[in-house]
Amino acid sequence: MTGALLNPQHSAPLGITMGEPSGVGPELIVRLWRDREKLGLPPFIFIGAAEAIHAIDADIPVSFVSDSFENLASDALSVLEVSLATRLELGTPQPDNGAAVIASLDKACELALSGSISGIVTAPIHKAALYKAGFTAPGHTEYLARKCGLADESSVMMLVTDELRVIPVTIHVPLKDVARTLTADKIIHAGIVAAHDLRARFGIAQPRIAVAGLNPHAGESGTIGLEEATHIMPAVWALRDEGINVSDPLPADTLFHAEARAEYDVVLCMYHDQALIPIKTLDFWGGVNTTLGLPFIRTSPDHGTALSLAGHNTARTDSMLAAIRMADQMARNAASRREHE
Repeated sequence: MTGALLNPQHSAPLGITMGEPSGVGPELIVRLWRDREKLGLPPFIFIGAAEAIHAIDADIPVSFVSDSFENLASDALSVLEVSLATRLELGTPQPDNGAAVIASLDKACELALSGSISGIVTAPIHKAALYKAGFTAPGHTEYLARKCGLADESSVMMLVTDELRVIPVTIHVPLKDVARTLTADKIIHAGIVAAHDLRARFGIAQPRIAVAGLNPHAGESGTIGLEEATHIMPAVWALRDEGINVSDPLPADTLFHAEARAEYDVVLCMYHDQALIPIKTLDFWGGVNTTLGLPFIRTSPDHGTALSLAGHNTARTDSMLAAIRMADQMARNAASRREHE
């Protein structure tokens, strides 16, 4: 499901943000850097506190960089330092360090917008700690949109595994409120952004978009709900007017088996669990959260800070590894598309 991998050279490294320094993010980065040659990882820089790296592995060689990333050291982890305000305690977030977490994100956005890095991979954040530091966005996705001067709803969250891509049109909305908050405009926006980024960053020339119905059996001609007719079909018609290959609303209970998945490149899902249950069933450990609609590439592991695992060297690296590889692949596809335009 990852699309055609084009392979032009792109010299800018990826930037990986620190995330919550007391969580598993820095540990995953350390372990993947140690195995970088065996895994064939692209060059990347760590945007955060070297203290968070050395708390995991005191012996890891570090090379401090500024804003120029030519000729990165091959035998040391490149670090663009963002210092912590208070001593790090693994497994216990310190709100005083929230400003450094935010500064790491801000610096990554600045570098991505300038082209100094080819994309951003964000380590998980601890939102409760960040809120105490003045963070006001619902999460990474909205914060990054704001840093680009965009409205929160401009960015689109897509979850990706090797077998499936899904976009939840409504995200953290109680199930009882989904029908009220779901609109044709939201579906149209998600479809347009998905079609654009699947072409530009995933190497899919003619994206095929499946649309899940909201109600059982996609409403069954209005006998089990009218939202397919009143909300979803108007969006489908509008997307088709834009030249986008999009399906009628389809019953979600038959949309995710192997034969069905062969017929589309992404599914627009109407609510959170409709999207996340199939993706996590297919690949619980290796899913990637990708933000579409931004002027730069951003991926993230599809898990949280896992505070209880921090420092124990037991957290799985699958999702962070997949996020790094996907960001690199997206950057290569985007560079190739620019070369051919």
